Amino acid sequence: MAQLTPIAFAAIISLFPIYVVVRAIADPLRKVPGPFWARFSRLWYLREVYNGAFEKRSLQLHEKYGPIVRIAPNEYSIDDPTAVKTIYGLGTKFYKSPWYIASGNPDPEHLDLFTERDPTKHALMRRKVAGLYSASSLVRMEPFVDECVGLFVQRLNEVAATGRSINVQHWMQCYAFDVIGYITLSKRFGFLDRCEDAPGMFTSLHSYLKYASRVGVFSEVHSIASKLLAKLGSGGMSHMTNFVGAQLQDRQQRLAEKEGGGTDDDFMSKVLAQHKADPEKFTFNDVFTTCITNIGAGSDTTSISLSAVMYYLIRNPDVLDKLRKEVDEKLPPGSTVENFSFQDAQKLPYLQACIKEALRVHPATGLPLGRVVPSGGAEIMGVLFPAGTVVGINTWVAHANKEVFGLDAASYRPERWLINDKQQLSRMEGYYIPFGHGSRTCIGKNISLLEISKLVPILVHRFNFNLVRPEEALKCQNVWFVKQTNIECRVSLR
Repeated sequence: MAQLTPIAFAAIISLFPIYVVVRAIADPLRKVPGPFWARFSRLWYLREVYNGAFEKRSLQLHEKYGPIVRIAPNEYSIDDPTAVKTIYGLGTKFYKSPWYIASGNPDPEHLDLFTERDPTKHALMRRKVAGLYSASSLVRMEPFVDECVGLFVQRLNEVAATGRSINVQHWMQCYAFDVIGYITLSKRFGFLDRCEDAPGMFTSLHSYLKYASRVGVFSEVHSIASKLLAKLGSGGMSHMTNFVGAQLQDRQQRLAEKEGGGTDDDFMSKVLAQHKADPEKFTFNDVFTTCITNIGAGSDTTSISLSAVMYYLIRNPDVLDKLRKEVDEKLPPGSTVENFSFQDAQKLPYLQACIKEALRVHPATGLPLGRVVPSGGAEIMGVLFPAGTVVGINTWVAHANKEVFGLDAASYRPERWLINDKQQLSRMEGYYIPFGHGSRTCIGKNISLLEISKLVPILVHRFNFNLVRPEEALKCQNVWFVKQTNIECRVSLR
């Protein structure tokens, strides 16, 4: 194989800028507005993602440039309610953008529901496990949640007695991690014992998300970068994989010891049963990816959403008072809020409106949900996007759309979901995408809503939360998930 000579290499380097400029000039979408440097390179987008506030940057871009904004030479951010079905609807031929590659195993044989880009393969994978996440399965999961809620309340009682402050997002992640561990493996991971991250899992998960969000912009380097990090013994995904692997091994051992005596009603028991029934159809890799997806994705998103609910309730005492009144009035005589079932919580309209509004104002994901335009191209808002173009809607942008959610879209107002205008409700529902949309809707949505709906009524009924620095605006770091970093509260008993 002929080697590239220094002269040839220098010629390629010198000609590259000319190629970039010519490509920009010849681009059929060159009239689509956006930041100047985004027209020539993905480096602009990488810098903005690296800065950790792309959800805010996206809002600024659409405010300045309109509903279609270029964020890279071949990538566009869209703000259009009618585009949701086009891009993400059931049966669409759009497939996930290369950004998702960096979130998964570089080996294409070991992809999961999140990182499998091909719609057909994804559908097959989802069908294997969809029943485990169905609404009817929540009944069996509820006792797991109840135990973790009880332990969480116990920890808060202890804190209330001392007067010390807590980091709300951290505590919510301890709760969410233990719940998903219990649901998946019939075993809490112990985060709620002292509300500490003893194994360092939160740090590793955050490291993984930083890597995935940034490397995803230049996903071509993922294969090399991930192998290099593995050799260096870096934390992140390798730490998570080892942690989950050890938990799975422990669960298998416990199942083996109980053979003949029944098994616990958790995810791993069910997926192992599927594997045992048909190991070719449901491989052990399917077992592992189901469990690690639960644990990896199920804690951050739920903790961010729970933190959002509590933050906006604290910031809006009139809303909090109305919610407390609803909870108090719905308590049966002689009962306690701890006896509320998930079904009971779903029947509290103001509670559900408070939750829904918090997930609208602060959705967990903060980067565009990128999709590749299929063969034949696609028309969005009168613009023809050629096949291979990447388009996507940022949930933060969608949820801030004033034409859909009203001129006060930036405000937290649960009442917007309790109106009698069916047409307006339908418009809002159509552009409400905190869990994604269509066939790619988050498969763990029901579990997350179960955890949130069970915990919030108890928190508002039992405790007062006061911000340590109420004059300080909310701070976040966007690493794909938009994590709150400064919700410090003192807790007291009501």
